[in-house]
Amino acid sequence: MEHTSYTPEEPIAAIATALAPSALGIIRTSGNGAIEKVAELFSRPSALKEAGGNTIVYGWIVDDGKKIDEVLVSVFRAPKSSTGEDMAEITCHGGPVVVTAIYQALLAHGFRQAERGEFTFRAYINGKTDLTKAEAVKEIIDSRTDSSRGRAVERLAGSLFAEIDSVKKLVIDTLAAIEVEIEYPEDEETIADAYDTTDLEEACRRLQSLKDSWKTEKLYQDGVRVVLCGKTNAGKSSLFNALLKEERAIVSDIEGTTRDWLESWVSFDGVPARLFDTAGLRETDDVIEARGVEMTRELSGDADIILYLVDSSTGISADDTAFLQSAKEKYHAPLILVWNKIDRLESDTARAHTDAVPNENQVHICAKTGFGIDALSQLVKQKLALLSSNEQRGAALGSERQKSAVSEALDRLTHALDATKAGYALDAAVQDMEDALDSLGEVTGEVSSEDVLDSIFSHFCVGK
Repeated sequence: MEHTSYTPEEPIAAIATALAPSALGIIRTSGNGAIEKVAELFSRPSALKEAGGNTIVYGWIVDDGKKIDEVLVSVFRAPKSSTGEDMAEITCHGGPVVVTAIYQALLAHGFRQAERGEFTFRAYINGKTDLTKAEAVKEIIDSRTDSSRGRAVERLAGSLFAEIDSVKKLVIDTLAAIEVEIEYPEDEETIADAYDTTDLEEACRRLQSLKDSWKTEKLYQDGVRVVLCGKTNAGKSSLFNALLKEERAIVSDIEGTTRDWLESWVSFDGVPARLFDTAGLRETDDVIEARGVEMTRELSGDADIILYLVDSSTGISADDTAFLQSAKEKYHAPLILVWNKIDRLESDTARAHTDAVPNENQVHICAKTGFGIDALSQLVKQKLALLSSNEQRGAALGSERQKSAVSEALDRLTHALDATKAGYALDAAVQDMEDALDSLGEVTGEVSSEDVLDSIFSHFCVGK
């Protein structure tokens, strides 16, 4: 979005709901005169113009004397609106033709088509939100599990902003103490103990915690790659279907049924994952199946977690053992050995086992009945938590941009502490602290370049 291409407060409009048959559709408008311009198309113009903020007015959208649809218009008046401007949101019947007709009428009567993220951008420049909350809106829209949505909601509720603000106060208090020391020094020759570094050290600790949080948050946002592999007829497709809770993969007793890989999103105890069902590993003269086996090995090389399935009733084979041994050298991803078809064992105590994989990385399931699926999901999440090195909740970073700014602030504060301990002039430490405050300001948007804003808001959908 080029911010110089439009004037803030200029009336804008956008379709805020999907253009698909549905019960309701919503068209949003915002800007100076937005309510009056909508009134030009409304069957009760006076009622709409006189409506107070946070009220709803019933009527019809009428263009050139023809009724388009029966609607409700929600009225929000500045500054008590989501954008900080006058807003009117039209709720109509959800047919794509109806929604589009109303939208086109608005554009023909003085509204400009909103750019991507322009409503949220206006909320930001009018002080209704900060960048951490604005980015959280995009995270919520893109979230794939309740857990990832919940983490984004915490940022939308202000947890990250509050933490950054608290860290800034620690730095500002330290700067104030230093300014007193510079103005009224007791001993100009000694500065190593010129001020109390306790607050600065606490700020560094909290910034380090925030920096560490990004690895886990990225995992919940981007998801992970989980690859199902194993010999033919180990039950990979059955497990794929069981995890998806739908019949996506063809299941058959015929070896080599799966020749290509299938992919779908799934949740492992709240962690979003791209799950891959792959061709069974075996030697074959079938050219297509052989290519599928080759792709299985390639996908395993790019996986974040490998689930290797073995048929419990037949036991582990030499080929299975060979793969498990080679996986330690070839693949960087953790491997979980999944003993499937446990229902075919003679007793529950006759659990299959191998020393090729640590006991804590082995799990027994029955993909057909669903037994052990929850235990498998929890084990996958446990391994991913170890990879992320941080499963904390509360204040956490939500984007690479935030992580970069926090890292820069942490570096500057660490340098300020080192400079003080090394006996450098207090002015050097002051400069580092001021630079750190600028970096923290970038996180929330108090300090921000046009390029950064363009990068953030241009990835939003139209209507947000």
